Amino acid sequence: MYYTTDTATTPNAKIPEGDLKDKWSNFKDKTRLISPNNRHQYKILVVGTGLSGASAAASLAELGYNVSTFCFQDSPRRAHSVAAQGGVNAMKNYKNDGDSVYRMFYDTLKGGDFRAREANVYRLAECSSHLIDQAVAQGVPFAREYSGYLANRSFGGVQVSRTFYARGQTGQQLLLGAYQAMMRQVHLGRIKSFTRHEMLDLVTENGVAKGIIVRNMDNGEISRHAAHAVVLATGGFGKIYYLSTLAMGCNGSAIWRAHKKGAWTSCPSWTQIHPTCLPQAGNYQSKLTLMSESLRNDGRIWVPQTKNENRKAIEIPEEDRDYYLERKYPSYGNLAPRDIASRAAKERIDAGHGVGPLKNAVYLDFKDAIATQGKDIISKKYGNLFNMYEKITGINAYQQPMMISPAAHFSMGGLWVDYELSTNIPGLYAIGEANFSDHGANRLGANSLLQACIDGYYILPQTLPQYLAQQGKATPPESSSEAFMNAENQVRSQLEELSGINGSKTVDHFHRELGKILYDKCGLSRSAKGLTEAIESIRVLRKSFFQELKIPQVLQGINEELEKAGRVADYLEIGELMCIDALSREESCGAHFREEHQTPDGEAKRNDSDFSYISCWKKNEDTPVLIKEPLQFEFTKPTERSYK
Repeated sequence: MYYTTDTATTPNAKIPEGDLKDKWSNFKDKTRLISPNNRHQYKILVVGTGLSGASAAASLAELGYNVSTFCFQDSPRRAHSVAAQGGVNAMKNYKNDGDSVYRMFYDTLKGGDFRAREANVYRLAECSSHLIDQAVAQGVPFAREYSGYLANRSFGGVQVSRTFYARGQTGQQLLLGAYQAMMRQVHLGRIKSFTRHEMLDLVTENGVAKGIIVRNMDNGEISRHAAHAVVLATGGFGKIYYLSTLAMGCNGSAIWRAHKKGAWTSCPSWTQIHPTCLPQAGNYQSKLTLMSESLRNDGRIWVPQTKNENRKAIEIPEEDRDYYLERKYPSYGNLAPRDIASRAAKERIDAGHGVGPLKNAVYLDFKDAIATQGKDIISKKYGNLFNMYEKITGINAYQQPMMISPAAHFSMGGLWVDYELSTNIPGLYAIGEANFSDHGANRLGANSLLQACIDGYYILPQTLPQYLAQQGKATPPESSSEAFMNAENQVRSQLEELSGINGSKTVDHFHRELGKILYDKCGLSRSAKGLTEAIESIRVLRKSFFQELKIPQVLQGINEELEKAGRVADYLEIGELMCIDALSREESCGAHFREEHQTPDGEAKRNDSDFSYISCWKKNEDTPVLIKEPLQFEFTKPTERSYK
């Protein structure tokens, strides 16, 4: 048995009383506050300055709290939030097509296969409309109709238009708004910004978060930072697959090091494969390029009817094309949710209908859209994406179809948090993709930017002060305690251990091997046999890592290989828990597709009677401990997740 179960512990989600639509208002009405003239006495550390971290830091500093931020980039503007392209969801109903807060809530809950808390998801939908007004005020250049109204488009998993966008640069534009708000506070002296600093450990005293240990990536200096609260906004761990849509620097180390200090990790096996990515071209690649899901609004996805087809796409007549999403899911067609679209593409590719030099892709075709709308309209919607595609592939997508393929992308799993975004460690909060809270077993497109902004701008500034107020009078945080000293010594010891292995294989070798194991055994589909094999393979690989790793023995100064080694060491442990979590869940739900649990026509088969819970994993010396948070559906009834 790879894990044990704790049936005596039930997580306290702290969901407020009242009707679904009143819960967030009830919380805000009754929360404890801190007087404006006392807020500067409280020190808050925000780790990560992407969209969730920058918005949280700016909001907390604007309220008057003393904030320090940490990021490993040379500027917060380089956070991976810039890579989100297609849009951000919000309930405005500008199209008058039947949208509402409840419909958005239900779409998100259903999209996650009823594996998220009702209250959290409803709050996400409820707060969404405020975000658009704020972003416009910040200067985010959302697309507009001829009349001047903000434009909307659809995304996968919904039948209304609720996605606001700035061409294919929505994440970048939203991040610039948050970055400017944050830098305003930096220049006012309310935020102290530490760039090129990586968090290496969380410091706890008597089970309470007290600060962090960080390493200056330019000179190797280790430093201690104490505070009254720590906020992790460090993104997801999708880069664990090595080939993914994420930048090489993205990692799961901050949340994993918090996990090793007692924070629960929830549902780590719920990782999303994105359906519209450029296919792998060779073994030399270290990442894959994301093409916005918004392209599925007008592009039609198809493969040749004939296996191993060698004709060019434009030579294949309509009767020889299989528009498989439209065939299998007529109600949603090319806008089927990401997990379903990705599995359908893999099924066609595995069946021999793949296209491209490596036969590992499907076509995304704009022929019909250009014929009906005109090239100029398509260019206005997606021009920069078409330009990017041609720059990378040399193919003009106005003249012939794009080639796309599924690729690892987003982590629905992360640190467990309650309704207030607090982990089970008092004083430690997790926001954005670093937590598990809003998406269930599958994230709908354009909800990522939404959650990051909502967590940072609206929720954390309301919930974190309640924790601080409960602590009583603020005393200056102190970093000279035994707990800080022990944490720093442990960090130094790990760095020395990694640099002293002196083997013959690079960090990337082990990362690539781990990625292959996970993509094959814990990717788009999983099985008990494959997951068991993966766990054993990862254990062998981890043993080899600590015997055969080779990195430059430079502890001071710039050493990117040492940084990567620490992250891959964490990935080897995260990867094992991903597989254990997937093995423990004997059902298919959302992005977690167990081959043993599917309907006769190959769709996911959920098991609500036994698995309607959030899996919380507690670190244990020998085997991880599973703690279950039961999901209560008071206002909805989980139904079959059908998009046909």
